Amino acid sequence: MNIITKEQFLRMLTNPAAKESIDGWVEPLNAAMAEWEIGSPQRQAAFLGQVLHESGELQHLVENLSYSATRLRQVWPTRFPDDETAAQYANNPQKLASKVYASRMGNGDESSGDGWKYRGRGLFQLTGRQNYMHCAEALHLDVLNDPDLLAQPLGAARSAAWFWNSRKLNELSDEKPGFDPDAEFVKITKLINGGTIGLQARQASWVLCRRVLLGS
Repeated sequence: MNIITKEQFLRMLTNPAAKESIDGWVEPLNAAMAEWEIGSPQRQAAFLGQVLHESGELQHLVENLSYSATRLRQVWPTRFPDDETAAQYANNPQKLASKVYASRMGNGDESSGDGWKYRGRGLFQLTGRQNYMHCAEALHLDVLNDPDLLAQPLGAARSAAWFWNSRKLNELSDEKPGFDPDAEFVKITKLINGGTIGLQARQASWVLCRRVLLGS
């Protein structure tokens, strides 16, 4: 297991606020990577490249659901087909989450409040009752009853490393015959993001992590 030092983490960060808070992340991230076999510099660079992008360099651990009416219509045009409907949910994160995540991912209906309770948390924004349940079972951590455990460094790091391992992303990071690291990183991005949103920024973060950990 390659242990990443505070000095190495600092070299991977560009956000001054992230640099100031790194002391609280060194041990949780190293422990989580060790727990879920993200042990080689190659795997760690790919993992951290995605983590740092997804979390705004460890600064955003809870999903931001404060949207204007105009933005709601852009993001969810079928759910908010007109200004009057969108206005009812604008700048009301709890009400919005309960609606847009209702009856999905193991959540109950809108009145259950599951959408809000199990909104995105952690370094990879784990979302939905079903995903929280699987995470709770894997980590032996009661995130179903205390979801905010995923908004703390250790829970956030462990949940991200578990998710990474569960999607077999370690294997995509490893060198092998015919290995194309750029193509594999795109596959990793799709498995985390569901698409390639922010791919250029993710790649820049990955390149920086590789430079620090692999010298390349």
